[in-house]
Order: sequence, then structure tokens, then C-alpha cells
Amino acid sequence: MKSIFPEASGCITHRQLSVAFVQGSPNHGGPAWVFVASTPRSSAGHAQGILERLDAGEIVIGDGGFVIALEKRGYVKAGPWTPEAAVEHPEAVRQLHREFLRAGSNVLQTFTFYASDDKLENRGNYVAAKFSSQKVNEAACDIAKEVAQEGDVLVAGGVSQTPSYLSGKSEADVKTIFRKQLEVFQKKNVDFMIAEYFEHVEEATWAVETLKESGKPIAATMCIGPEGDMHGVLPGECAVRLVKAGASIVGVNCHFDPETCLKTMKLMKEGLQAAKLKAHLMSQPLAFHTPDCGKQGFIDLPEFPFALEPRILTRWDVHKYAREAYNLGIRYIGGCCGFEPYHIRAIAEELAPERGFLPQASAKHGSWGNGLSMHTKPWIRARARKEYWENLLPASGRPYCPSLSKPDSWGVTKGDAELVQQKEATSEDQLKELFQKRSQIQHRT
Repeated sequence: MKSIFPEASGCITHRQLSVAFVQGSPNHGGPAWVFVASTPRSSAGHAQGILERLDAGEIVIGDGGFVIALEKRGYVKAGPWTPEAAVEHPEAVRQLHREFLRAGSNVLQTFTFYASDDKLENRGNYVAAKFSSQKVNEAACDIAKEVAQEGDVLVAGGVSQTPSYLSGKSEADVKTIFRKQLEVFQKKNVDFMIAEYFEHVEEATWAVETLKESGKPIAATMCIGPEGDMHGVLPGECAVRLVKAGASIVGVNCHFDPETCLKTMKLMKEGLQAAKLKAHLMSQPLAFHTPDCGKQGFIDLPEFPFALEPRILTRWDVHKYAREAYNLGIRYIGGCCGFEPYHIRAIAEELAPERGFLPQASAKHGSWGNGLSMHTKPWIRARARKEYWENLLPASGRPYCPSLSKPDSWGVTKGDAELVQQKEATSEDQLKELFQKRSQIQHRT
């Protein structure tokens, strides 16, 4: 039997639906769905906030990656990875938000990654002078809030690590950078705040302390693996420090694949339990396999950023990730770089029994490939079952492609002179020095 979806001209706005199962064909991977709408609201009649949803035991599905997705589409420049597309190409940002919403996202993050004053003028970037960080942040908030009106979803204003911190600037200087973004988020009245993509827990706590001034809920995620942050602070201690700083939701994002991120999340959870602290858990990993990554994650891989495609997770890999994250007790589950809308849809489909509904995008995607039963070729029809896709080991199609890479390992982090940032564009002489150092490192290893 096929799924029966509520009829709607826009995106499905129901967060909770009662659902009855009817017997489906075993070749199609399980039961079919019948939907009955029931949209919960708070007693005041408003859509529930992030903490209300998580406190009630709801599964919140985040969105996916923006900078890599928009770079591939021709709207973001690799290297700076800054979000001026919100001003220059708002239609591209709007469409990606809409696709994540249609795929099942409950949260739309403002496209404000690396949208701080210092990043937008770092190493020759023109954005600060041409537009200003305020205009970029305002445009990103406006776009996210516009799309959020199409569904019962929340908008999160986000800040990330700064060149100022890597350059050794003071706590006051770094907090001033965060505060300028926060002023826009408060003006635009986003629903909650996210401090994401931090390699150092010290800077992450500074971000949380600054965002706390808003009075809104704060989620904080670090781009670390099981070894901890770049100064050796272990995941459990990172989680404790973030909660003590004021975060109600803690976890990891980016830099590592789901398997590695969930190992880190387990350590964070154990750290919080040992400290007798409570917080909701959040995971937004890469959509790339990274078993060979070192402490700093995928940015050390020789394939970063232009040759990562052979590492992309399949939608079935994401099904596995979503189930394992749920079993670990994580209730805010999303993705970061490489996560496209179809990956987010896979999370929503895997957790549909617990959530009680499917996203609108599932109307064009049969459960575990059962739409292939309509294919003209019999060997393709034979793939219309869960067992086939769940057990498939995809080939790369590259006869001489190694299964693992040897990551770059320069061993520099905050406090190293080589990480002091500059306003001027990188010079040819500076590049030559880097090329020479790379050759020396490769020769030694």
C-alpha cells in the first residue's frame, strides 16, 4: 500500500500527527502510513519553542549544510566560506531553506556562519566594506523567517568561531564580535541561538556567555572528535563547561562523520552525567565518511574541499545515523557540511514511527526504495526492498582510489604565530612559504 499524505498547497506544518499502521508489502520495507493531523500549541496559542519541544520529548530535526551546498551551486566562494549570498543571491538561500523545510527540518538556521565583522574582512574579503556584517546578518534572518512562515518551524540565529580568537585577541574583543551579530538576532527576534563550529571550548563558552544576554535558549556545538578540543579539553569537560556557561542544548557539529560524532556525543553525555548536569543533546555531523581523520577533522584531508564527493554518505547511511543518535538519547538531530535535503529527509523517514508523520518530500520517495517497483527493468524492480539497500556496500568506481587518505597534520592551533589573521589578502610570498612548509612536512612523514 502507498503512503497517504495530507493535502496541502505548501509544506506540511504539523509537528505531531497520530498515525495508524496498516500492513504493507514486506518487499517494500514495512508498513504504509495513514495520517491524521493534530498540531499542538502552547497554552497561549503560540508555536512551542525549542526547549518546550525537547522537554516534551519531541524529536527536533535540524537542517543541513549551507556553505558547501551553495559553493557547489555557484553562490559561495571556497576559502572564505562567508555568507554574502544572503545579500547577493537571496533566492538561492531561500530555496535551500525551503528544500530543508520540505525534507523535514524543524529548525532553520540563519545563514550567518562566518558572518562576523572580522571574518568578513579577513585576508582580503570585500564583504565587510561592500555590505557590512549587519546587512548580511539582517538579510539572513529575514530569509529564514520568511521561509519559516511556510511551516511550524523555528529560526535559530547562529555564531561561529572567529579569526580574532585564533589571532589571540582578548575575551572582551571576541565577545564584542559576537555581540554585534547578537544585536541583529535580537532585533529580528529569532526563536533561539546557536553557537556552533568551535574548535576551542574557551571560545565556545565566550560565545554562549554573550548569547545568554539575549534571554533566549542557547544551543552550543563544537567541531571536535573523541580527542576533544584543540587544546586537549576532553568532550565530557567541554559539555560541562558549555552547560555551566548557559547552554541548554549541547553537542557536536561538522568536522567528523556520524560514527565519530556519536562517539564524541557519548563522551559528552557521560561527562554531563558525572557532573550531575542536565542538558538536551544535539548532533549535526558531516555527510562525509571520515574514519581516517585526525584531531582537526576533515579540513586536514587532502580531498578537502574540492574532492570530497567519493566520501558522501548515502541516504541509507543517514538512516543508520538517525537511529543510533536516537538510541543514544539525542533528540536534536540534523546535519552540517555535505548534508543535502535528501539526507535530512532520511532522518525524518527513519524516525517517522517515533514522530508520527513523514515530511512532504517523502511523497516523492517510497519507503526504502519501494518506488522502484514501478521501474521498467526487472533487476531494478528487484531492488525495491529494505534488505537490498541496508546491506549494500557502494563501490567508488575508481580503480586506483585508496580507501583511506593521510591527513595533513601541521599541529598548529590558537596561540601559534601562523594562525594570526590579517586584513590584507594573502600575498604570493606567504603562499610560497606555505607551499615550502607543506613539502617539508610531507617529506618528514
